[in-house]
Amino acid sequence: MIFVDLHPEAGRFLDDVVAGLGRVPKALSPKYFYDARGSALFEAICGLPEYYPTRTELLLMQESAASMAAGLGENCLLIEFGSGAGVKTEVLLQALRPAAYVPVDISVDALRGAAARLEQRFPLTPIIAVCADYMQPMEIPGLAAYGASRRVVYFPGSTIGNLTPEEALMFLQDALRLAGPGGAMLVGVDLKKDPAVLHAAYNDAQGVTAEFNLNLLHRINRELGADFNPAQFRHVAFYDEVAGRIEMHLESLCAQSVTVGGQAFGFAGGERMHTENSCKYSIDEFRELAHKAGFRPQQVWSDPQRYFAVHLLAA
Repeated sequence: MIFVDLHPEAGRFLDDVVAGLGRVPKALSPKYFYDARGSALFEAICGLPEYYPTRTELLLMQESAASMAAGLGENCLLIEFGSGAGVKTEVLLQALRPAAYVPVDISVDALRGAAARLEQRFPLTPIIAVCADYMQPMEIPGLAAYGASRRVVYFPGSTIGNLTPEEALMFLQDALRLAGPGGAMLVGVDLKKDPAVLHAAYNDAQGVTAEFNLNLLHRINRELGADFNPAQFRHVAFYDEVAGRIEMHLESLCAQSVTVGGQAFGFAGGERMHTENSCKYSIDEFRELAHKAGFRPQQVWSDPQRYFAVHLLAA
């Protein structure tokens, strides 16, 4: 395994947090959820009975990976954004057998762990693990050496829903540039459905999602020397049917002041800090967005309940 560290958070974490707390309304980027504890909590969320996306997508991959691999073609170079634990990736790699696999993740611990496990599982597949913020445009050096037939950007899960449609459009345009001429993208998209199903998925009975959301404050305290009292905030998640998205917030339970980077930020009782969106699309809405970004939408795979879809897009 080759490990490439593009230092995605050098000097940015503090700047982003200070800027987010200075906004009206306050907001923090969901990309900072994933320290070691946050990554572990998210993997726990994926196994919860209320959280349908992971098991639905995994079953979809198990049933359709051969068809997806046929659509991607032989000897492609697979670049995965947000590789996480790599469970769904393992199913795809088994069917695809690419020229090389390039997992890209902002969490160095999660990246090293998943890449090492997949290296053991697929010892003949070159792995180039890249620690980077895949939400930013990037160039990955040395990929031409693997003689791949095409580049494929793989973006599983429903992470593209964390972006507003405008941000998703720019993200898809950046992915198109990385894939290059003749390339492709395979992307997971959470579909619009009964709001009660969505509400339960983000407000689980065991409180794991709440702990995941609040862990962001623990991370800011630990890494930036802030003085948040997480016990004075609560997790709030709801579905906005007009916007077609789940919103996650941290709500202040009282009037309080927090210091980060030497600056004080006041919270009113009941004031909410926006931590994540999770936009939901119809199949046609996402195909239209991909086409607008410059992709040519091709095949779509979905489960019988139409909870989740995986789209194949050609550059």
